[in-house]
Order: sequence, then C-alpha cells, then structure tokens
Amino acid sequence: MRPPVIVLRTDGTNCDVETAFAFELAGGAPRLVHVNRLRSGKEKLNRYKILAIPGGFSYGDDVHSGKILAVELISFLREEISGFIAGGGLVLGICNGFQVLIRTGLLPFGELGRIRTTLMVNDSARFECRWVRLRVEQSACVFTRGRAGEVVEFQVAHGEGRFFTENATLEEIEARRLVAFRYVGPDDRPAQDYPENPNGSLNAVAGLTDPSGRIMGLMPHPERNILAHHHPNWRRLRDPLSVGTAGRFIFENAVAAAKEA
Repeated sequence: MRPPVIVLRTDGTNCDVETAFAFELAGGAPRLVHVNRLRSGKEKLNRYKILAIPGGFSYGDDVHSGKILAVELISFLREEISGFIAGGGLVLGICNGFQVLIRTGLLPFGELGRIRTTLMVNDSARFECRWVRLRVEQSACVFTRGRAGEVVEFQVAHGEGRFFTENATLEEIEARRLVAFRYVGPDDRPAQDYPENPNGSLNAVAGLTDPSGRIMGLMPHPERNILAHHHPNWRRLRDPLSVGTAGRFIFENAVAAAKEA
C-alpha cells in the first residue's frame, strides 16, 4: 500500500508539483493540499504518514522567508502538528520548507514554537541558483538512511539560506549529530568558502534533522534530481543514471519508513 503524503501549499509555493511527483515515483500517494483546508478542518493531518513542505516563496517571503507560514502553523495547527509527530509522522522541508521548519522550531531540536537557529540572507547578497555538491552526514535521519559519506549534486535556488546560530547551539547540534547534509568542495571536505558554500552557512550546514531523525529540512532541491536528464551534464557523465537520480533516495527512504510505522 502506498503511504499517503500531504504536500502542503499556500500562496507563493511553486515546487509542490515536483515534490509530489518525486514521492509518487518513490511509491507514495501524494496529495496537494492548501493550508487553508487544514485550518478549516476539511483536511486532517492525521490522515497522512508524511508531511512535505516544498520550496517556493510562501506569502512572497514577506517579513522573512517562510516566516508567515511558520507563524500560521504554530498559531492555528500546533496541536495537529504535535499529534502528527507524536504519532510517528515524517516531516520533510525543502528550501522554503526548510525555512518554515527552522522558524517553527521543529528544527533542529523538535521544539515547536522555540526558535534557536535561523537562515539569513546569503553572504553573496544575491539569489543563488545553481548546482552544488553535498555530503550526506552520519545521523539518525531516516531520510538519509544508509547513505552517510556519499557525495551528491543538487540544485540550490534561494536568497536566504545562510545557516546561523549562537556558538553553544551550534556545538549542541554537532554533538548530537543533527547535521544531515554539508556543502563540500572538490575534495569532498566541508566548504566554508564561496562558491562551494553558496550562502556562507556556519559549518557548511546544508540540511538538518531533529533528534528523532523523522524531521528533516535542507536548502538544496533533491526533487530536481530524480530523473537522469535532470542533471545538466548527464550525457557527459560516466554513470548518468546514478548521478541524474541522486535525489531519489530521500523520497524512497521516507516512503519505506512510513510503511514501517
């Protein structure tokens, strides 16, 4: 049976269809749902196994990227989200969705309503839209299960992706192994310098998981690299099917974990 996936959308969301397609390809049963349907009670979060918050510019990124949607979720859907997570639901946030999860407090420590980190304007002070290299880090994250140490290529497309926090919080994140992805250079080592690190994120953080491993967010877009021809150089690569489908494992792992729950 295909586990049901809710792909949340609102004004300004523009990567919802691609995210739904990725989950469908991975064996899930995605449904595009506007946040207003959850607020009205016409849709219930507990009907689903996976919550995906896709990329885009929710509410035009007014105030801060992802801020208004984050406030909306905390203010009107706090109990429903808390119940969904307590019941074993999976949560994935991509780009703007990662910004939302950071600003709800669900990442990095699963503390809904307590914000301890942020995603700031890129050091380059411009919108970065290009391919980057990432290393999958060792963590409890179910979305990256079995992939630690691998280097993949995903596309970034954001203006506010610089991960920042105070030193004590950063140390706690590292000590608890909550980093899911890091930006890396040609030597596969964490990159702090531009352009390998596209935004200036501390410790080259590109994605985070919560302590349970069932909530993950990342700035790059795995849904844009799930078919061979998605990679810009796929015809020139020795193993185009592998490189051009590098984002699939995130969605496949999520579906597998949802079936286990």
